[in-house]
Amino acid sequence: MGNKFILSTPSCLMMVAMVCCAFGAGCQMTSPSSTTALTISRQTEIGELDTTPMRLASESGTLASKSGNSTLGEKVKSGSGVQQVHNEVEIDHTGNPVAFDVPKGVPRLRLAGPHTEPPKELAKMALPKYRLEPPDVLLLDVLRLVPKAPYTIEPFDVLEIVAPGSDPEFPLADFFQVEPSGRVNLGARYGAVKVAGKTLKEATNIIQRHLAARITSPEVSVSIAQFAGQQLISGEHLVGPDGYLNLGTYGGVYVSGMTLDEAREAIETHLSEFLEDPKISLDVYSYNSKVFYVIAAGAGLGETVIRLPITGNETVLDAISMVGGIGRVSNPRKIWIARPAPSGVGCDQILPVNWKSITAGGTTATNYQVLPGDRIYIAEDRMIRLESTIQKLTAPFERMLGFSLLGGQTIQLLQRFPEGRFQGGFF
Repeated sequence: MGNKFILSTPSCLMMVAMVCCAFGAGCQMTSPSSTTALTISRQTEIGELDTTPMRLASESGTLASKSGNSTLGEKVKSGSGVQQVHNEVEIDHTGNPVAFDVPKGVPRLRLAGPHTEPPKELAKMALPKYRLEPPDVLLLDVLRLVPKAPYTIEPFDVLEIVAPGSDPEFPLADFFQVEPSGRVNLGARYGAVKVAGKTLKEATNIIQRHLAARITSPEVSVSIAQFAGQQLISGEHLVGPDGYLNLGTYGGVYVSGMTLDEAREAIETHLSEFLEDPKISLDVYSYNSKVFYVIAAGAGLGETVIRLPITGNETVLDAISMVGGIGRVSNPRKIWIARPAPSGVGCDQILPVNWKSITAGGTTATNYQVLPGDRIYIAEDRMIRLESTIQKLTAPFERMLGFSLLGGQTIQLLQRFPEGRFQGGFF
């Protein structure tokens, strides 16, 4: 149960509208010069939110909202007298009138602490920094990857080889990839040279001696255009079940539970054991570890659980639209969000949802923002559940009676026509 206002006004509907505006928008507004007497009664039940008393006051034609340890039941006097017309208005923990009556069977609103407003449509919150977990997929790109000296050429390295004195008709100035055999193929005119395991200086001398028999001025320039290691670690990487990110020949790095900045720093630190001041860029390619659940009761025939990835912008309306809407056996009046909390802290949250108000009325009060780990529970229709229960109870007896009737009819038929003859023919 929430707190209750007892309002005394000449026009109750006007006063309720002004109270909603004053508490909902958090602003001040000018009210008509009328008499207002406000009393708040506080009720608390076991297991419900223990809210702080609220106070409304009207002074000099201004209506304002306050909270705290204020005196309750304050009256404002005017020359027009007091008209004793009482109307009770349910309010929630923020002082706003309750948007709807929670149906029986739906848990009451329960938050993790007082004065906590759950995020909702048009009042969403930004999620904390994303922390990596299995099975997220990361996109890694290499900005600078220079091996520590002295570097020896490996298969699949890409070399830039330039020979100024080569034949003008067949110039030797291009990029060449080292083959798995360790040889670099310079073309049909110049042949192939084995350079794997050699430093750049040694490879330059080997290629220069090889070209001396084919060109008059065998001066050669050899440089590494792309390292084989760069090809191995660039691209998409899956965070494994053990929390490690596999970097091929450079081993693995533990990234589970880290933010992107922390993971990038950890990867660069690990690569610095093999490379000279490496620089990479890191981003999440696929968000797979943060999800929420939509659970639909099956009216006595089990429950349907659908696991959906979260992007940080979904609301209850978005979530239910992802599963195709409310099913035939579901009760749209009994929907709520069960928001989990760490075990033992005792601050789990229950957020009732008014589905009809969200869809037909466009109200955002209960169209809550979905957070990672939320369970959106859709209860079943009790009449359909009763029907399925009756079917479960009567189905065995129906089968027994069916077999009995079929057997009885067969016996009667055999007794009536023992020779298998009807009048006038056979069957």
